[in-house]
Amino acid sequence: MRMEPAVAAIRLAVRADLADLAPGDLVLVAVSGGADSLSLAAAVAAEAPKLMLRAGAVTVDHGLQADSAGRAAAVAAACTDLGLDPVVIETVKVGAVGGPEAAAREARYAALGAVAQRTTATALLLGHTLDDQAETVLLGLGRGAGARSLAGMPARRDLLRRPLLGVRRSATLEACQALGLAVWSDPHNADPAFTRVRVREGALPALVDALGPGVPEALARTAALLRADADALDGWAAAVADPAAVSALAALPGAVRTRVLRRAAIAAGVPAGPLSAGHVRAIEALVTEWHGQGPVSLPGGLVAERSYDRLSFR
Repeated sequence: MRMEPAVAAIRLAVRADLADLAPGDLVLVAVSGGADSLSLAAAVAAEAPKLMLRAGAVTVDHGLQADSAGRAAAVAAACTDLGLDPVVIETVKVGAVGGPEAAAREARYAALGAVAQRTTATALLLGHTLDDQAETVLLGLGRGAGARSLAGMPARRDLLRRPLLGVRRSATLEACQALGLAVWSDPHNADPAFTRVRVREGALPALVDALGPGVPEALARTAALLRADADALDGWAAAVADPAAVSALAALPGAVRTRVLRRAAIAAGVPAGPLSAGHVRAIEALVTEWHGQGPVSLPGGLVAERSYDRLSFR
């Protein structure tokens, strides 16, 4: 029987992503019930047994909508029907720190990590697509972020894997339709109160209208290129032997020096989240624009200061 192209493309991406795992390993898929994660779950259910892998699923109940528990149960039932086992429903309480999007994301990733640890999963697959990657790059551009942020989401990080970063969102919907899978549309994904939704529904389509239909692919390609650059620069920064020596720091390219200073500040106890580019620039001024200025105040109650040819944090 002929396989629909969208189904074949997703299965091919999944097969390639799982190829390095050992027989008997457990692979979990994070499933929300949307087309992206549901098509991924179906592909994993089909491909994992061929590689002698165990395949399960986890769905997170954020408790943010009416009958969220019923929705989570329906998603879990769909995963069970696909043949996934175990299927876990994880209920979380979403806080308010950082705004609703960030708080929900933090709670979700913490829950996924906890389930992966409990089940001793070897890999946890997420359904982010090429379109999600393009939106992430645009969000980074809007914040004036650096190369690491513009590099978008990594295909792999620790247990997390994103096998669909080369697949368009439209393909995941086509795959679900071809497989007869009932897709749930999260109303939050159409709520303009959320920044990502405004980028998805407004900014990205406007760019496509102005520049042509290849914009999402171009943004995703930009992310891949910047990720390679950022990895190289981070590696260079990590290899600096003495991050406190002003003369050695002054000789470095700026892109490497700021990375060294950021790493040194975090190692000294400055919390990474509140540590901004402005803070790092102020520390850098102790190296490149030294005129006897006093200590630089940093998040977490620390300061950076220069004494002769040395930087220190206290």
